[in-house]
Amino acid sequence: MNRVREYRKNRGLSQFALAEKVGVARQTINLIENDKYNPSLKLCISLAEELGTDLNTLFWKVDEA
Repeated sequence: MNRVREYRKNRGLSQFALAEKVGVARQTINLIENDKYNPSLKLCISLAEELGTDLNTLFWKVDEA
């Protein structure tokens, strides 16, 4: 599970707009958001920077009690 969709929507970005900003296809963003693609570390860093957060917040699984 990741929080890419949540952070993208909070910033008012479409999948296409985020994809353009980080240099990938819109489909890649869709696959990441649906946990069907594991992005490279470089892409993870780009996503976190573009979404104004850090890697741990964006990608670390948090167990909710």
